[in-house]
Amino acid sequence: MTENAQMIAVAHGTRDPEGPAVLEELLVHVRRRLPDVDIQIAYVDVIGPMLDEVLAGVGGAPVVVPMFLASGYHVRVDVPRAIESAGSGAVVTDALGPDDAVVEAVADRLNEAGQNLDAVVMAAAGSADENALAEVEVAAAKLSGLLDRDVVAAYITTATPTVADAVGRLRAAGHQRIGVASYLLAPGLFLRRLDDVGADVVAPPIGVHPRVVDVVVRRYHSASP
Repeated sequence: MTENAQMIAVAHGTRDPEGPAVLEELLVHVRRRLPDVDIQIAYVDVIGPMLDEVLAGVGGAPVVVPMFLASGYHVRVDVPRAIESAGSGAVVTDALGPDDAVVEAVADRLNEAGQNLDAVVMAAAGSADENALAEVEVAAAKLSGLLDRDVVAAYITTATPTVADAVGRLRAAGHQRIGVASYLLAPGLFLRRLDDVGADVVAPPIGVHPRVVDVVVRRYHSASP
């Protein structure tokens, strides 16, 4: 551990006040695991502080942990661009997903929300990035293994199938009790869009979960000196 160890957790941002509150609470647990690390939060869209602003205020080479569940545009483009703009020597880790521990947390939230489901749709934010969509499919396959049933990956925006379409197809195929596993880290607009998708059960977002804390800590250690 270096004397001035620093970590910046960077997220998308949402105007829903619950989103930043969940992220802050999650980082409370991370700080307990990394007591000698100065941990700050930053965003790439919607709200501040923006990542380039936070980077401009820190010295050295902080570790930037993308709090994203897939490596889409924000992770591949926005984060490196902000680092370059700030002239920072920051080191960027992998995103949180599709780590096994994150998928385990998704399974926990679904199991807490409802049992005896005939079919499951995993609802992800969506992306125009094919690599990000491939990572979501990997997460859905892992979730299928944990739940011991088929899991259909679907998207809230940008990509197809939409969550509502996936639920509708499963319903048409004869499934009686359909659950939606939320592949989302925190509340916000995307979660609200799951209210009317036609499922019997919609799980809450991952939120503050010990397995996610584990992943964030591992990501930090993977890039710290």
